[in-house]
Amino acid sequence: MSKATPEWVNPLTLICMIGLTFEALTGLLVYLAPFSEFNQYGVLLHTGIGLIWMLTFLWYSIHHWSRRFRSNFNHVQLLGYIGFVLILACILTGVWLTVEATLGQRISYGWSVAHLYTGLALILATVMHLAVIWGRNPDADLPFIKRRFLRLVAGGSVALLIVQAAIPIMNPATETNNVFPADYTFPYGEDRPFAPSLGHTQSNGAYDPATLSGSKNCGSSGCHDQILAEWIPSAHRYASSDLAFQEVQELLYRDLGPEGTRYCAGCHDPIALFSGSKNVNVDGLTSPGADEGVSCIACHAIVQTDVRGNADYTISQPLRYAGERSSGRFDKWMSDFLIRAYPRQHVASFSKPMYKTAEYCAACHKQFIDEEVNKIGWVQLQNQYDNWKESRWHNEDEQSKTITCRECHMPLIDSTDPAAGDSSDVNRNVNDGKHRSHRFLAANQVMPLLMDLPGAREHVELTEKWLQGKIDIPEIAERWVAGPVIRLELNGPALVHPDEAVELQLVLTNNKTGHGFPTGPMDIIRSWVELTVLDDSGNVVFESGKPDEHGRMSPDAVIFKAEGIDREGNSIDRHNLWEMVGAQYKRVLFPGMSDSATYRFVCPSAMTLASSKADSENRAINFSAPAGASELEIIAELKYQKADAAFMDRLFGEEAGLRTPVTTITRESIRIPIQAREISSLHRLDNNQRQLLAGE
Repeated sequence: MSKATPEWVNPLTLICMIGLTFEALTGLLVYLAPFSEFNQYGVLLHTGIGLIWMLTFLWYSIHHWSRRFRSNFNHVQLLGYIGFVLILACILTGVWLTVEATLGQRISYGWSVAHLYTGLALILATVMHLAVIWGRNPDADLPFIKRRFLRLVAGGSVALLIVQAAIPIMNPATETNNVFPADYTFPYGEDRPFAPSLGHTQSNGAYDPATLSGSKNCGSSGCHDQILAEWIPSAHRYASSDLAFQEVQELLYRDLGPEGTRYCAGCHDPIALFSGSKNVNVDGLTSPGADEGVSCIACHAIVQTDVRGNADYTISQPLRYAGERSSGRFDKWMSDFLIRAYPRQHVASFSKPMYKTAEYCAACHKQFIDEEVNKIGWVQLQNQYDNWKESRWHNEDEQSKTITCRECHMPLIDSTDPAAGDSSDVNRNVNDGKHRSHRFLAANQVMPLLMDLPGAREHVELTEKWLQGKIDIPEIAERWVAGPVIRLELNGPALVHPDEAVELQLVLTNNKTGHGFPTGPMDIIRSWVELTVLDDSGNVVFESGKPDEHGRMSPDAVIFKAEGIDREGNSIDRHNLWEMVGAQYKRVLFPGMSDSATYRFVCPSAMTLASSKADSENRAINFSAPAGASELEIIAELKYQKADAAFMDRLFGEEAGLRTPVTTITRESIRIPIQAREISSLHRLDNNQRQLLAGE
């Protein structure tokens, strides 16, 4: 027997080869086989056994080298040294990836590729090294020893793989309950279980609500905490728990039954909808996790959309990682580690090119009522998508000039998030250190404060700045105009005289929005102009459009909103859109378009002792001014309110006294000098006026 024989019977050699073979097999399976529970536990065993094997191998390397280094240098030793260097590189990259997956937010792509390629090279070098040794010694008993060695290596590796396969059987995943309630109703047919919403699942069946909720886990893992903090006070977050939505849902339930509430749920309450909770005998028409509104998973699990709107999308049920749905601390650690160490499925499930398109947003940001709901026929409601498609911000022929929804409402911000960087996005790269804000800033400055959500004050302040056009977006600075969202221009005479008729023209231009202004539920929202005339002392001598002390609109206001009507001509005044068949009034500023209003009044005179009146487009105007006014200041302000006072009173009752904040969108002012005319005689004054002038 040759002196090489002991290496084939050395237990340390056997242990090292079993470990190396298992590491090679699990590594190849992770990269080549589909995502599965088996592979996830393979990642865990690959890491754990790899760390143990690393120490064993280092001891074996010292032992093996001490016996062989005095031999004549040959091709066998060369392959051995190459293998040793590759193993060290594989160990170092593997240890670093383990540290990143344990303590960091994600593993580095470069280190992952290095670990893969050094591993592949190591497999090749090891096979070549053993192949050369296999045929070197002609001893009669050596082939038997070698074959036994290979059988033991194979058996040990298979045994470890069996253990890997047994772990998920012994530790089964949390059961998924994808069934409709036993009494679930199908008023539109079993092929449309979620109608009248157009939303549907890939299976067309129910989804366990736990598989679409759990947004806090996205931040508690130490990965997406920045994005989670942005989402928490956002309109997506409270879409289902919005106090007004809950009241309107109750009205809808009383009018159309629980099935009718499915119409709104596709956009506002997807978790409850797809779990089958919009049904009879379900308290609150809700499900566990539904208070997350449009949760992280509900939004990122959408795989297909249609621009019809009304939640016309297909949602998937993403494969979850081992332990991800468990409440145990170890399971939580395990799932977080797996997501970072084995991120392929996580990225494939929740990051898709379609999320960058306006068509993705259109699934919910476009709405209509049809005969199935209002029993009359099709009526278009809010429609941000088509407004944008026909606006100057969309350019089909030159996409470089187009501004999409995400570029405005999800501007890039400095980021420490693992989602930072994107090589497939316009004007971005993989190392830009930014992610898209998940605040979805728009015009929702009410509910975060009413619901006392974390970060509400900051969110509302940012929303106010957004409404006023005070948030710059460098990414689109060359394509987007500067200044206020709605530009005001006041035009009036350069000079006026006492008792002279004054005409003012106010021009309002939709300067920045990519859709109509205002937009959204137009029967609730209102925006209006308040015009105020002040004298030299700051006294109000005239005002138009100011609401009364109860927040009710002045009849002379220039107002932007819509007033829907039902089939009997009654106003849609409770957001009861399911009864809407048309509109009796609508005033909106479409993108880039202008509207105007004319105001007429008589300039106050130094001799004016009583109020004067003038008519301006059938609006009565009252004012008075003190004697001696030499200049008028005209102030125009465009105001915005998410929900008007009448709606809040009807929904919550006058005794609740709930009012939504009023935001000044834009303010513009001009000053007009008053040039007095000389009075040559008093024959035009009556006796009372003469006496007053004389001080009698």
